[in-house]
Amino acid sequence: MSDEFEDKGDGVEDEHEEPTAPEEQRPFEWPEPEWARQPRPEEPRQDPYAQDPYPNEPYSGDPYSHQQPYSSDQYSRDPYQRDPSREDIYQSHIPPRRSRDPLARIFPGLPRSARVTLDWILTIAGAILIVLALKQWVVNPYRIPSSSMEPTLNCAKGPAFPGCLGHSSDRVLACRICLDFGPPKRGDIVVFNTPSDAATKCGEGGTFVKRVIGLPGDIVREDDNGFIWIKSPGAKEFVKLKEPYLSAQRRLADSQHFGQKWTVPPGEYFMMGDNRPESCDSRVWGSVPRNKLIGTVFFVYWPPDRIGFR
Repeated sequence: MSDEFEDKGDGVEDEHEEPTAPEEQRPFEWPEPEWARQPRPEEPRQDPYAQDPYPNEPYSGDPYSHQQPYSSDQYSRDPYQRDPSREDIYQSHIPPRRSRDPLARIFPGLPRSARVTLDWILTIAGAILIVLALKQWVVNPYRIPSSSMEPTLNCAKGPAFPGCLGHSSDRVLACRICLDFGPPKRGDIVVFNTPSDAATKCGEGGTFVKRVIGLPGDIVREDDNGFIWIKSPGAKEFVKLKEPYLSAQRRLADSQHFGQKWTVPPGEYFMMGDNRPESCDSRVWGSVPRNKLIGTVFFVYWPPDRIGFR
């Protein structure tokens, strides 16, 4: 009976005894080859920040810096002065600088003082040529010597010129190039060379300044009140010319040409002054050919109180 009890007791698990853990399973691994077991030689390590051979100079060993290595004589000499020891580099890599002075390129052996003198001479001569070219082909200045264009253009009053109104003669600019683009219009003030009859009938000739009244082919008539009438080519009747620049007193004072009529030839222009009683014009010596016209007056530049366009 006791044996049976002992056999039964052997089959009972003690609840206080911990169970034994199963053996850990390791994963499968290939065996390491023979060559992998041999020792490998140690490779030299590349240090991106190697030891600076010049420890007191900044940026000398930094591979990521674009600064030039510091030199002790960097600020001790003139940066614009060439280094004699590196003259061969300058000669082989730097092209020779061309001089900005054209005279130095033309005359390389000429001394600087001579070049400066020659430069001044050429500058003055060039300025004179430009002025002469402007006067010949573009704009030319003129002085008003008589009272024939009063009060539009004044002359200097004095005993010899009692009809002048200005303290000094007007200086005007005549556009020479304007006549190259087209003929003058009626009412324009024109500078021209007078015909030969002007010196005979007026006692003077040369260059005159008058206003264009009649165009080529016109018939010009002055009535008994001093008004001007124009009959253009192909027109059936005369048209009265508007002249706001002419006062009634000056118009009536010129009675010697009342009732007269003039025909302007082709290619010529009929000129009259604004101061009719003091003007010796086309009513006396005839029309002016086109080739004798110089330019149209457009500006008064002297005296200061008379400056303006005309």
